[in-house]
Amino acid sequence: MKTNRRTFVGGVAAAAVLSGSRVAFAQKKYDEGATDKEIKIGHTNPYSGPASSYGVIGKCEEAYWKSVNDRGGINGRMIKFITLDDGYSPPKTVEMIRQLVEQDKVLCTYNTLGTPTNTAIHKYMNQKKVPMLFVATGASKWGKPKEFPWTMGYQPDYHTEAVIYAKHLLANVKDPKIAVLMQNDDYGKDYWEGFKEGMGKEAGRIVKHVTYEVTDPTVDSQVIQMKDSGANVFFNISIPKFAAQSMRKAAEIGWRPVQYLNNVSGQVTTTMKPAGFENVQGVITAAWLKDPTDHQWDNDDEMKAWRVWMEKWMPGANLGDVNYVYAYSVSYLMEQTLKKCGDNLTRENLMKQAANHQKLRVPGLLPGITVSTSPTDFYPVQAVQLQRFKGESWELFGEILSAETT
Repeated sequence: MKTNRRTFVGGVAAAAVLSGSRVAFAQKKYDEGATDKEIKIGHTNPYSGPASSYGVIGKCEEAYWKSVNDRGGINGRMIKFITLDDGYSPPKTVEMIRQLVEQDKVLCTYNTLGTPTNTAIHKYMNQKKVPMLFVATGASKWGKPKEFPWTMGYQPDYHTEAVIYAKHLLANVKDPKIAVLMQNDDYGKDYWEGFKEGMGKEAGRIVKHVTYEVTDPTVDSQVIQMKDSGANVFFNISIPKFAAQSMRKAAEIGWRPVQYLNNVSGQVTTTMKPAGFENVQGVITAAWLKDPTDHQWDNDDEMKAWRVWMEKWMPGANLGDVNYVYAYSVSYLMEQTLKKCGDNLTRENLMKQAANHQKLRVPGLLPGITVSTSPTDFYPVQAVQLQRFKGESWELFGEILSAETT
């Protein structure tokens, strides 16, 4: 397979003679998945299975590219967005990605969702030298350009986020005794390792650590174990389905610890509401996106523009679901990256441009948070702000925090 095909305007290889003078034609460079008229982008998402609440992300991204095409595409090229359901199952993800790369011949993938699923395709994509951009997972492994130069993350990494929770609880909870619920895979372990690092010499305050499998029907027994440990702090490392279950169960059995919830389950509509608003008051999580249920953004220009876009391209969608803000923001970043490629739509140049953003303002990010990347920095968003659940929405508090501030 050729990795760097070249196409020349008018089929002329180098230059033409016009009226006795030599006029050079601009060269257009393409890899598989890009032509004069089209750019193919691949995507996998759990439209079914235990993480299906994230299916709205893929649907919103599909609508985003339709809106881009409606505006004339990117540099005159239409986007062909191919999104497939992997059910949050790593073997299925491998099958879908092989189809996208080998049959559909996409230029790249972007925002493929899930830590275990992306882990399953990580080496394959790098061996094939196909860009795997802005993956929808915060595992720290997505920011290692030396080992995996074709993979880049997007959101703040789980390890740093967990360090921030540990530091906060040590500073604010008197005599903490901590119970941890963890999804038993790379996603859960990344948070777990970061949390232990953040606890430092106080790691002995973790009195219970329980896990669940994504195929488990409930986590009720794990919640009972955590309560019985005598813990007064609950660090919840779980996806929305199990996060809602665990917080609801804790309330049912009369366990009222200080609760820290991982950011990936911080959605009001898919986690907090199913858990019961009365059961999640005071829960703390980290944010880096503007939550549409937070009334401080009601008159925010970016959010007003997002609502107008949603009404046109996602009519009937739940405007309280922050997943739509997430999908819109990461798609905007992907669009800007493709724009910077110009007519050099090779996979190598795409990665080069992805690794060359300087304090880019992306709609939907919290004020003070921008996207910056470099050939040695594959973490586009590296800052968060803590927020506490109150009533039926989140309230931000404190300062913008990053790996440096922890």
